[in-house]
Amino acid sequence: MGPQPSLVLCGYKAVKEALIDQGEDFGARGDYPVFLSYTKGHGIAFRNGEKWKELRRFALLTLRNFGMGKRSIEERIQEEARFLVKEFLKTKESPIDPNVFLARTVSNVICSILFGRRFDYDDKRLLTIVKSINHNFQIMSNPWGTLYNIYPDIMDYLPGQHQKIFSNFDMITEIILKEIKSHQETLDPSNPRDYIDCFLIKMQQETRAEDPSFYNDSLLMSVQNLLFGGTETVSTTLRYGFLILMKYPEIAEKMQKEIDSVVGRDRSPSLDDRSQMPFIEAVINEIMRFADVIPLSLPHLVSKDISFRGYRIPKGTFVIPLLTSVHYDPSQFKVPQTFHPQNFLDENGCFKKNDALMPFSAGKRICLGESLARMELFLYFTTLLQNFTFQPVVDKEKLDLTPIGSGLGNVPQQYKCRVVAR
Repeated sequence: MGPQPSLVLCGYKAVKEALIDQGEDFGARGDYPVFLSYTKGHGIAFRNGEKWKELRRFALLTLRNFGMGKRSIEERIQEEARFLVKEFLKTKESPIDPNVFLARTVSNVICSILFGRRFDYDDKRLLTIVKSINHNFQIMSNPWGTLYNIYPDIMDYLPGQHQKIFSNFDMITEIILKEIKSHQETLDPSNPRDYIDCFLIKMQQETRAEDPSFYNDSLLMSVQNLLFGGTETVSTTLRYGFLILMKYPEIAEKMQKEIDSVVGRDRSPSLDDRSQMPFIEAVINEIMRFADVIPLSLPHLVSKDISFRGYRIPKGTFVIPLLTSVHYDPSQFKVPQTFHPQNFLDENGCFKKNDALMPFSAGKRICLGESLARMELFLYFTTLLQNFTFQPVVDKEKLDLTPIGSGLGNVPQQYKCRVVAR
């Protein structure tokens, strides 16, 4: 891409062979200038080697064990979903932009894990985080972001939307640094409250290390990585999902019937209900496939000369897994251009997993927040459909499912809807 020798992987078989079957050969992370210019290689997402493995292992372990002795992550999501229900009730069925609500609630989940607390929906810090991340995602998903990633040395000197990316990151950084300072002043190593506390404890343990993995910039950029990844992709999937369900109200109605049958109306849905809801699982998986929120995986890098499909791939080659070509691969999905939940149902109506669904990428670089994201999508969709019906303000035939921007992400059309209590 541009001056960089690159290999683009198209279709399920090619992506699987590279990222899974030859995962060691394709496991390094390539540069992504729009992020790298800010992170300077610190944090989790753009590290390589042993330091990346150590930081990723720490993050996975911290997220996995977060509920031990405290409220579980599931309980945090359920609580946040209940707050969202209250906010939607306040709209009194008037037309709203759901993104305003969905982005705040999803961001609050990852904030509670990173910072140990949620924010009120009108808190300026939460609004700054959500607005900055959403704006950056939109810029990175339009030609300005694409051009910056191809020609960063030139684009640095040219005016345009891409220049706003770094001031947006600065505003988020300011909030994170204040949180870190507060945590440092109140840290109790025997009672870690959240991700930042756990990281600070690791920093103390590595005080005398010659080349530590856990240090201030690493903490700052790791939190940046998790905050960005944990906010925008899930909220965009939800936003796209409700647009799709308004386009196909018969599918939403069938989901509501399954919720009423399994959960009823007197308690909140839980993850234990998931195994009894094959249709909802199928719809959520089809939303992830059809919406294709991340059409291009972040770049990989060939860190040594390798052979792939009979070709010699030299060291230093960028590798771009085209996830959209997997999600729309006709050899894996019968009608890829159509929203079709039956892609994930067998002949008996039971949920059927499909390995060609890769919304979180695949292999060694698969998104470390996959488990959290899947929990959120299930609990938000079921809780909201248990309580509400989403109605478009225009005829459903006029709802456009074509993204308005495509680059780092596929950004859905802006829309308004009425959230009607059931």
